[in-house]
Amino acid sequence: MLSNILINNYLKFVIPASRRLASTQTNDNIGARMKMLNDNKEYIKVLELFDTFNEKNINECSNWTIIQALKACTQTSDVQRGLKIHHLISSRLKHDPYVLPSLIHFYMQCGDVNHAQLLFDTSTKKTVPMYGAMMKGYIKNNLPKKAIDIFDEIKNLNEITITLLFNACAQLGTEKELNLLKTISSKIPNSYFLSPYVLTSLIDAFMKCGDVTNAQLLFNKSTKKTLFTYGAMMKGYIKNNLPKEAIDIFDEIKDPDEITITLVFNACAQLGSEKELNLLKTISSKIPNSYFKSSNVLTSLIDAFMKCGDVTSAESLFDTSTNKTISMYGAMMKGYIKNNSPKKTIELFNEIKDPNEIIVTLVFNACAQLGSEKELNLLRTISSKVPNSFYGDPYVLTSLIDAFMKCGDAASAKSLFVKSTKKTLSMYGTMMKSFIVNDLEEEAIAIFNEIHLDELHRENHSEKQMKLLSEMKSDRFEANIIIYLCLLKALAKLGMLEKAQSFVEQIPGPFLADYRIESALIHMWGKVGSVDAARRIFEAISQRNHIGWTAMINSYGLNGMGIEAVKLFHQMPKELINDITYTSVLNACSHSGLVDAARSMFNNIQTKTDIIYTAMIDCLSRAAAFDEAQQLIEQFERDHAPALPIYMALLSGARNQKNSKLAQEVVDRIRKLFPDVKGSLLPASILLANTYASSGDIEKATNIKIELHKSGAKKKAGVTLTEFDGKIWKFRAHDRSHPNSDEIHEQVDRMSRKLIEYGYKYDASWVVRPREADETVESLLCGHSERLAMALHFTRDRKPKRIQLTKNLRICGDCRKS
Repeated sequence: MLSNILINNYLKFVIPASRRLASTQTNDNIGARMKMLNDNKEYIKVLELFDTFNEKNINECSNWTIIQALKACTQTSDVQRGLKIHHLISSRLKHDPYVLPSLIHFYMQCGDVNHAQLLFDTSTKKTVPMYGAMMKGYIKNNLPKKAIDIFDEIKNLNEITITLLFNACAQLGTEKELNLLKTISSKIPNSYFLSPYVLTSLIDAFMKCGDVTNAQLLFNKSTKKTLFTYGAMMKGYIKNNLPKEAIDIFDEIKDPDEITITLVFNACAQLGSEKELNLLKTISSKIPNSYFKSSNVLTSLIDAFMKCGDVTSAESLFDTSTNKTISMYGAMMKGYIKNNSPKKTIELFNEIKDPNEIIVTLVFNACAQLGSEKELNLLRTISSKVPNSFYGDPYVLTSLIDAFMKCGDAASAKSLFVKSTKKTLSMYGTMMKSFIVNDLEEEAIAIFNEIHLDELHRENHSEKQMKLLSEMKSDRFEANIIIYLCLLKALAKLGMLEKAQSFVEQIPGPFLADYRIESALIHMWGKVGSVDAARRIFEAISQRNHIGWTAMINSYGLNGMGIEAVKLFHQMPKELINDITYTSVLNACSHSGLVDAARSMFNNIQTKTDIIYTAMIDCLSRAAAFDEAQQLIEQFERDHAPALPIYMALLSGARNQKNSKLAQEVVDRIRKLFPDVKGSLLPASILLANTYASSGDIEKATNIKIELHKSGAKKKAGVTLTEFDGKIWKFRAHDRSHPNSDEIHEQVDRMSRKLIEYGYKYDASWVVRPREADETVESLLCGHSERLAMALHFTRDRKPKRIQLTKNLRICGDCRKS
């Protein structure tokens, strides 16, 4: 709408001058008719009328008529006809200040910046309308810096060029443009602020540069607020994550239009609570019925209902609509994904005849959410049929890579990633996340190394720091944050201190100061066993949020420092404590045997979620307080549906205490309560088998594992990692892949003999063999991955200073004690 206003203002300058140059009454009549057709958006008829002038009579055609023809060419993107007109009138352009702006505007709006630039550069008399056409064209073609550069050449500024400058600054939105906005707005005449277009564009620019305060001051001072001004404020509040302020300002509008209605729906969607849902229903019941014919209004209302969790109202709107657009389908599909109904997303996708990139991305996301073999086949089918041009869209490619990974087809995901010639940071991030989820931390780190070399080492350190500081609010900075968060998560799962130290040293300062990175670092240092490093970061944070506090409590808990975790918990501001915090401190008590402290905290929690109950039951079960744990389960189920993690916590405790009778009872209960839960019986059955084995009933343990083998269920392979000579080594049970494998196994034999000499008795819980197998307990135990990894360090040094092992599964009792 602002674009049309600028065109009309521009024509106010051109039209009078052009009319004065009309050569005949016939030209005036044709020009007036063409203007009327343009106003009615009948652009084809405009060009048909212009064709009444043949090439021989083109010199008799008035500037006014040519301007109308060029406008029609611009609106229809008729490049060929525009080029023809340019060719026919080229001889008169050199000294023509009236047609030239229209021709520049035509080229710019059709994306031909070079032609427009050539016309502008070769002109001997540059007028303000020509500058305006160039600036508008640069903004249209995502070249706002050039619009700002050319602005500096203009001697006689007017409202239009000032407005365009503000628009260019808004498009860039950095600290540099914010300073320019403040400078220019302080120098322009006060009369300019009476123009709603100047005022609206300046408010919009301040908002997009993140300066909400100055935008509010401008808005409050304005005595003539228009719907455009209200719209700019609402849009700015939404952009700056202030949706409540957008709703408040909407209440001031007497007669909202489609744009402000759409914006208030967007604000409600951003909040997504019960309060906003009620507001949506109230507003949507009062607006004129004609508004529901607007695709934008309808799409934003569907999106808002979905984000507020009211799927029924969204479906009702969609089903009653007689003119369903792609954007409406997209809002419905996105809403189904958000509300955990990916199958409905796929069903809706099948109704769409010509899906665009957004729709294809959403169906890939739905397949990723389901992640089964069926969806993998669907992915392959859809991806083989979409146009090749879609693969040039980084969002489509990233979502397809993510979907392949989540459906278990890592090979296809890697292939897509490797083939991509335009890898974005989000694509790198998706690959890293997928590797981390699939316990491939080393591959995630390898992906980071590729980005690090390509993106972060191009400039010297000081230049890099300056650039990062200037981009603190940019999308680029946020994308980098995601990459560093992935890196820290991979390092945390890898669990190797020296490796973590080497990578953290490479993270630039501006990122280290980000609160999300600080919390991730606290968690990572705790996972790699450096509590002191975690504490230093925590103590250096000036304004700690709940994530930082919880990360530090968890770090203490991970390292067996339950007393410190409890102490820190009691120092934490009560308003920051949430269920994750409670869970972390209860887990810390569980691993340190602080049952009384856990019991005291649990009893003081007003709202207990399932994860809080799970943590408390785990704590009681580890301490063999099974009666109390089962009473707690009964208490939970009075008000909640049964939860599988709670029973798994009880089962794990029964295994630790070698209580095979209770373990069997718990597994039977799991079979009854959760028959349809994917993968629920495999870990439960393994724990039961291990419980029987640890209590000495090898026969029952073996029978369970044989049954699991027959059913095709696959137990996750145990892997132990350790860092040795700067390299990560990975061991499985009985591993022979290491170059010094013979020496490692000899060392394991020596370790085992020493343990036997000391009278150590083995825990038989690891047994995964028929009873009649020939291998002895001792020989199998010697092949445990933990022992192999440990033995590697002793092959070179009898007394290594530090041995750090990371295992993807629990460490067996024997290896823990050894």
